Amino acid sequence: MLIEKKIKEALLILKAFGFPKAQQNDRSALTLLAILNLPPKSPWSKCTAPLIGITPIMNFCRNKYGKNYAPNSRETFRKQTMHQFLEAGIARYNPDKPDRPVNSPKACYQISGEAYDTIVTFGTEKWGKTLEGFLKEKGGLAKKYAMEREMQMIPLTVAEGIEIRLTPGDHSQLIKAIVEDFGPRYAPGGEVIYVGDTGDKVGYFSHKRLAEMGVVVDNHGKMPDVVIYFPEKDWLLLIESVTSNGPVDSKRYGELSKLFSNSKPGLVYVTAFPDRAGMSRFLGEISWETEVWVAEAPSHLIHFNGERFLGPYNKRSNY
Repeated sequence: MLIEKKIKEALLILKAFGFPKAQQNDRSALTLLAILNLPPKSPWSKCTAPLIGITPIMNFCRNKYGKNYAPNSRETFRKQTMHQFLEAGIARYNPDKPDRPVNSPKACYQISGEAYDTIVTFGTEKWGKTLEGFLKEKGGLAKKYAMEREMQMIPLTVAEGIEIRLTPGDHSQLIKAIVEDFGPRYAPGGEVIYVGDTGDKVGYFSHKRLAEMGVVVDNHGKMPDVVIYFPEKDWLLLIESVTSNGPVDSKRYGELSKLFSNSKPGLVYVTAFPDRAGMSRFLGEISWETEVWVAEAPSHLIHFNGERFLGPYNKRSNY
C-alpha cells in the first residue's frame, strides 16, 4: 500500500510539472523517487539530492520498491525518462564534473535545486505556490542547464567555415588533437571526411565525398573515429582514437579493410593514443602494417613492420 501510494504521488508530481503521457508511468515515477532517495515510508519533506547513475537508479527501484527491471532497460531509463527530466530542468547531468565523458561509468544525475525546493513541499499548503513558481521558471531552467552543457562541449573546426562541437571527455580531446596536430603534420592539405563523437556518434560526415572515393557506408557505427583524405598521395587515413577501447588490432584491421574495400584511394591505418602510457597497455594488440601516433609526442610516428613507412598496402604507388 505504501509503495503504490508513493508511486501515485510521484505520478501526480510529474503530471503537475507538465510531463506528457509518455513519461507518466511507473518507470518515470520510480526514477523521480530514486533521484530524491525517497523510500516508501518517508514523507516528501525528507527528500535528498544524491548523485546517482542509471544502474543505481534501477537498483533503487528493485531494493526499495520491489520493481525489477531487466539490465537491457538501461537505455530506456536514459532515453525515455532521464533525457526528459534534463530537458524539463528538473534534473542535472554530471553536476559534479560537467566535462565527464558521456560513456563514463561515473556518469550521474541529480535533482535540480529548483525542482527539489518545489517537491519537498508536496502535500503541504505551500505546494500550490511553489509549483506555480517552478512552472513559471521551467522553460528558463531548461535553457539554463542546456547552455551549461553546451559550454562544456569541445569546439573543432573540420573545414573552412564548418565548426562542430564534440561531447566533453578524453576521447574527444584526442580526436581534436588528431585533426589539429596529426593531420597537418602527416597529411598536409588533407580533407576531413569523418569525425565520430561519443555523444551523438557522428560529429561530422561528408557522405558525398566518401562516395566519390568509392565508399558508401550504411552503418556509420563501424567507421573509425577519424577519416582524413590526403590528396597529394591519394590516401585515406583511417584513424582510431584510443583512450579506453582497443586499437587497430587484426580484427579491427579486417573490419575496416572490408568496409573500405571499394576505396579508390589507398588505405592507411592509424591508431592514436594520448600518451605512451596509454599506448603501452595495447602494444601487444596492435596490428602489423599500421601506424601509431602519440599526441604527447606529435612529431613522432611509430611504424608496425611492413615494407614501407606511412603508406597503403592495397596500392603499390604514391608512397
